[in-house]
Amino acid sequence: MIKIICVGKIKEKYFVDAIKEYQKRLSKYTNLEIIELQDEAYQDINKVKQVEGEKILKNISNKDYIITMEIEGKELSSTELADKIDKVFITNSNITFIIGGSYGLSDEVKKISNFKLSFSKLTFPHQLFRVVLLEQIYRAYKINNNESYHK
Repeated sequence: MIKIICVGKIKEKYFVDAIKEYQKRLSKYTNLEIIELQDEAYQDINKVKQVEGEKILKNISNKDYIITMEIEGKELSSTELADKIDKVFITNSNITFIIGGSYGLSDEVKKISNFKLSFSKLTFPHQLFRVVLLEQIYRAYKINNNESYHK
């Protein structure tokens, strides 16, 4: 099972449509759960990260292999990500990807991460990044099943 925990709501219809499309495509390969958490509007950045972190932690199970999306994380190619996912499923039944809010992840969430992943040094809007993550997970399944899609 793949679980994606993300802070912030998707508002734009075109992002919602893209997410639904990848959910449909991924349903052939795995169960997918997306947990959207409300982002916080405190003035203090540390308070925002703390409260959002507490919400994230409430949605994590002991059996989850945690992959946090962090700009400081390790960058992988699509084939390396596919290999990572394949290897994790040998010993774990769940992979949970965590996308933090606009200020990033709390230290408490970072501490429980099994793998810190970065897609780029660039900064992406959270809504777009969720679509990119879903597409890369879908691509990983296509690669791991030796199906055409990845070029």
